[in-house]
Amino acid sequence: MRRIFQAFVDRLVESKDLEDFREGMAETAAALNLCCFAYLALPRAPNTAPVLLSNYPSTWTSYYLQNRYERLDPVIVQALKRPEPFQWGLDLVPTPIPTAGSELFEEAARFGIRCGFTIPVHDSNGAIAAVTFAADERRSSFERSIQQHANVLQLIAMYFHAHVRRTAANLKGALSRREIECLKWAAEGKSAWETGRIIGISHHTVAFHLDNAKAKLGVRSTIQAVARIAKAN
Repeated sequence: MRRIFQAFVDRLVESKDLEDFREGMAETAAALNLCCFAYLALPRAPNTAPVLLSNYPSTWTSYYLQNRYERLDPVIVQALKRPEPFQWGLDLVPTPIPTAGSELFEEAARFGIRCGFTIPVHDSNGAIAAVTFAADERRSSFERSIQQHANVLQLIAMYFHAHVRRTAANLKGALSRREIECLKWAAEGKSAWETGRIIGISHHTVAFHLDNAKAKLGVRSTIQAVARIAKAN
């Protein structure tokens, strides 16, 4: 565990952009048998998009942001109310999640996100975020990793939030070359798959860059992001 944590910290220090952070956390989660992760930082300004970094299916994360599910997500609602980490899932009995969130859970389950362990981050500046490690089912390796490494996972969440918050603040409003490139092809009517083929990256990475661009521009849809860029130019 010490080796994994040191590698994680080293990766944070070396990260230059949000994609570096996403890849670093994905590698750490995989090393701990935790399948996938999501980091969600809620915006302070109203009507702006949150920062979402994850290796969840991009179709789900884009849909989640566009529909403003962070306002309804029972996991985020719970994270806002309590500082302690907690487990969640439709099959968790007794469940700490309100019944009203079951429909959103069912939607997420269709994308392979059925259960998880969430660490709320409440910092002194009032920013609120949550780091979640999720799986498509309650595997023994997943449960064992959470039980054995719960304290270290909290440290990982706090370190990750601090570094991402600082980097995101520095990058705010400054779109990367890839983000501009992906928006350009979106303006041409290209899908994420088509854009990926054109510029030589996966459609998941295209969706990631588009989501980052939307968060930086404070909008929730690619159409709005394209319009914002066109207006600025």
